[in-house]
Amino acid sequence: MKQFNRLLSVFALTALFAASATWAASLGTHTSSMFQGPKANTGTVSHSIEDGKSILRVSSDFTVPDTPAPTWRVVDSNGTVYTLDAFKIKGGEKREVEVPSYVRDIAKVQVYCAWAQVLLGEASFPAPVK
Repeated sequence: MKQFNRLLSVFALTALFAASATWAASLGTHTSSMFQGPKANTGTVSHSIEDGKSILRVSSDFTVPDTPAPTWRVVDSNGTVYTLDAFKIKGGEKREVEVPSYVRDIAKVQVYCAWAQVLLGEASFPAPVK
């Protein structure tokens, strides 16, 4: 009986460790596929939670398209599109953006030209991130 209790305790600790590792991984950084499109076709985007905020950040090898108004957009798992911020700002580029709390999850990140109203490229996450 004592050996059974010890085995049960080891099993419980192992299950707890696995659950906490899964939970920690779900809070970590998620990286998308490479951007693919006619103008945005380099780099990836990562998602993380920082100070309770959902943050998207493009990789260092991402090149902001040379178009009049490249803009961050996200698409959720239902296909709803949310336009966020411009990539080009006074004095430089906005290479990260905070995702508003009303966006329930992110399946894809798009680079959209707001001026020409055309999709410049997009990157997908393996599974929607929250």
